[in-house]
Amino acid sequence: MHDYALLLIGPNGLSIGRTQMPKFLRIGVHQSNVSGYTSKAWWLRRVGSTVFLKWGAVEVHGVGDGRKIYWTLSTQAKTIRCGTVQRAKDYAKTAIARRRNHRYEPLAGNIAIRRRPADRGDELEQALATILFVDIVRSTEKAARLGDSRWTQVMNHYYAAVRRELKTLRGKEVVTTGDGLLATFDAPAAGVRCAIAIREAVRTLGLEIRVGLHAGEYKVSGAEVFGLAFHIGARVAAKARSGEVLISSAVKDLMSQSGIRFEDRGVHQLKGVPKRWRLYRVEH
Repeated sequence: MHDYALLLIGPNGLSIGRTQMPKFLRIGVHQSNVSGYTSKAWWLRRVGSTVFLKWGAVEVHGVGDGRKIYWTLSTQAKTIRCGTVQRAKDYAKTAIARRRNHRYEPLAGNIAIRRRPADRGDELEQALATILFVDIVRSTEKAARLGDSRWTQVMNHYYAAVRRELKTLRGKEVVTTGDGLLATFDAPAAGVRCAIAIREAVRTLGLEIRVGLHAGEYKVSGAEVFGLAFHIGARVAAKARSGEVLISSAVKDLMSQSGIRFEDRGVHQLKGVPKRWRLYRVEH
């Protein structure tokens, strides 16, 4: 799981009076998995020979078609005056190409400015759980090879298998993330055993996954969840290799009597997360 956003060519330009605005590149955000998760978004628009860029941290609220994306901090902006339309097109094309090595989730529409109610903190309840992140390794390559129709069928089977194992081990699905899923467990051992079961189940579909688990506190407000624990869980998953289940030291410390064996993977700096964390590979 990596950060950043894809710039996508949107629908035909807007018509204002008699002036036809050119096509513009819309917003894309990566890993909009849970409410409160901050990621990075890019916005780019071309008007004639001028290119406008804006980027910054965003926060996701809600899921599916009803979700909303908000800028969390003051954005950075840049205006590029290219002199000719062709140069502007070339600049935009290059800007997109630089980000194609990452995985992205497109978003149609605008990013709003977040306005929090003054008493929002009073609405939040605190919870403690083991957090599981799972996603498919090299999913973009597989989707391109199989084609949209076949890939959709595979994904339907994939989510059915994941949810079957979640139900068996009493995991709670929070949200899906394109080709991944976030879930929580009351017991850390159940989360680890579920991760192992999911890995074996989806291998029958020709898929390999990576899984990360972390235990920590977070905030709950209605259907939304917030907290650094989700960021840490995502970063642990990002460190996992194909087929690996990685856990943070916070999970291992709670599992001394579980009988599950672990291999020490050393101390890691997790991107954007304070301090360094010791990670362990589940041996099974």
